[in-house]
Amino acid sequence: MEYKKLTLSEKLNIIRAGVLGANDGIIGGAGVILGGTGATTNNTAVFVAGIAEMLAVAFSMASGEFVSVSSQKDTEKVVVAKAETLLDTQPTIVHDEIATYYEKRGADPKLAARVADDLMKKDALKHYVQIKYGIVVGKYLSPAHALVSSFIASISGGIWPLLSVILLPDNLKVIGTVLATLWALFLTGWLSARAGKAPIIPAILRNISTGLVTMTFTYWLGILLK
Repeated sequence: MEYKKLTLSEKLNIIRAGVLGANDGIIGGAGVILGGTGATTNNTAVFVAGIAEMLAVAFSMASGEFVSVSSQKDTEKVVVAKAETLLDTQPTIVHDEIATYYEKRGADPKLAARVADDLMKKDALKHYVQIKYGIVVGKYLSPAHALVSSFIASISGGIWPLLSVILLPDNLKVIGTVLATLWALFLTGWLSARAGKAPIIPAILRNISTGLVTMTFTYWLGILLK
């Protein structure tokens, strides 16, 4: 079986969906659990609310990613189809746009025209679409990749604050949930930065700061409504 290597765009699609899913699972779970803990001492009610929230977020994120990426994929296919029609009916326009692209990047007009001539003979559609729209023909983003990545990441993130409710005694549930959430956010930021070869510290700080704001607000709201 031949292994299909993912393009950078496909990898980024998986990372993006995973990060969004994980963050929603972690922060949403922590928010519901801390809000419930602040409002009631009924551990069963908090646990059930946490389970329901974790599954709801996972399915919501996964379906949202699937619909969103499917729409993007459909749009890309429409753009390619229109470019193909233009190439069949008015190839001169395509040639001129390719030449102009290289001229704007510093190529001599005659050289740019020769490059356009050459590319028109070698899969003109592929080169034109990539130059004009940044789309690689046949390499569309996968809705399935986004769906699976988001669902798994959301569950994997949301399980941390939920475990704190199950495993810790009552007097440690709040601080335990906060620490578990911060650890999960730290891990998500670190992994996403490593996977995308981005700066690690800013990614971690963004995750932790948003998590702290959410947890503080929801716990305060739970106490207020108690």
